[in-house]
Amino acid sequence: MLRVLIACDSFKDALSAKEVCSAIERGVAAASPEIHTTILPLGDGGEGTAEVLTTHSGGSMVVVKVHDPLFREIEASYGLSADGKTAFIEVAAASGLQWLTPEERNPLRTSTYGTGELILDAVHKGVQRIVLCLGGSATHDCGAGMAEALGVVFLDHAGQPVSPTGGNLDTVASIDASALVFDPLKIAVEIWTDVRNPLVGEVGAAQVFARQKGADASAVARLEAATRHFAVLLQEYFNTDVQYIPGAGAAGGMGGGCLAFLRGHLKPGAEAVLEAVRFREALQQADIVITGEGRLDIQTSYGKLIHGMALQAKTMGVPLFALCGDLHLRAADMETIGLTAAFSIQSGPSVLADALKATAQNLEYAAYSLIRTLLAGARAGERLPLLHPGIERLTRRELEVLRLIALGLTNVKIAQKLFISPQTVSVHRKNIMRKFGASNVVDLLQKASINAEKGILMISRD
Repeated sequence: MLRVLIACDSFKDALSAKEVCSAIERGVAAASPEIHTTILPLGDGGEGTAEVLTTHSGGSMVVVKVHDPLFREIEASYGLSADGKTAFIEVAAASGLQWLTPEERNPLRTSTYGTGELILDAVHKGVQRIVLCLGGSATHDCGAGMAEALGVVFLDHAGQPVSPTGGNLDTVASIDASALVFDPLKIAVEIWTDVRNPLVGEVGAAQVFARQKGADASAVARLEAATRHFAVLLQEYFNTDVQYIPGAGAAGGMGGGCLAFLRGHLKPGAEAVLEAVRFREALQQADIVITGEGRLDIQTSYGKLIHGMALQAKTMGVPLFALCGDLHLRAADMETIGLTAAFSIQSGPSVLADALKATAQNLEYAAYSLIRTLLAGARAGERLPLLHPGIERLTRRELEVLRLIALGLTNVKIAQKLFISPQTVSVHRKNIMRKFGASNVVDLLQKASINAEKGILMISRD
């Protein structure tokens, strides 16, 4: 029985991670009800990650009245582990772009105050550990808004309080943290992000990310100067130089702010998520993995979730297939990322709104087609086709190897299934390729499929 692990992130503006996994699972079941599936919803640190982590910890979501990036009252949620000791908080939950219309997006005016309110609620509940996921923020305030919600006061040259939005950072002259409602000795903070950008400079937070949050060229320059000014204050008052620390620029400088205000520790997001959901353990029980993401491009190879999955899958010898809405990969890119293959779920040109509505249906059909293709290849291997008279017959062991090759398994995985060494599998593979006159695996499976349809069997008697 083929064992399929379905491990996916959400498709932004379309489906949650769980909904993506469920849609693919329906497609797999339609292709063959005999296949065993396991679903593993994932998150990349952005919207939906807290819920994924909370589910895997057996905890529950907590809803809190907080403020959005423009200080309007909203309800946002964070996760609390079953034992009540760990809080899973996304910056995007209260301070994300989803709360703003395109016209409202302006990192000079927005604040992470709402994220601070979520942290404050978790502190009052007595948590001992906070996992803070950075991603999808609408802000560039270096975490000052968060700190303000936790009791820190920012003062101008006249000693008057300043609301520390991105556009006001350069007016801050001093910081009073005497009322900070947070003790880093009692609460450990993990800052999960795959962004490696520093706080300032050509690849810093303002230069790289501010435009996607609504900043024009003038605003970017202003934010860069204000961030440099604020970083000097963080070093003066918290003895922490965060300007060039990789990851400090994540979420509009939130990474650097958390290092200073909360004494947090940065962790690679994808790696941390995969560890939290026990992805490696799930891999051990899988023959293939199907994953999905809204867009696949070469950026996927830079610390993204799928790249992290691909590295582990390759180590375990498990083929990894990806389904996506927007596919911008060449063959060489797939090799770089570590994917066995990738497919767009779009059947043709469409308006974005229509494509988003059809995401579940398109995922089902793509998964159905993928599994049907793999099963057809497996059946082709089982029927052991004969290409032309005079071709050597396959041994029964070669038949078994061919069937597993058709399923996309590597030499290591085939060896594990047949209880033989990878070197022996390699010898069988070479013999099969020679007997079929195939130049590569794709050529082999095509020839096998063509001749399997003729019903010609070629099993030797040895």
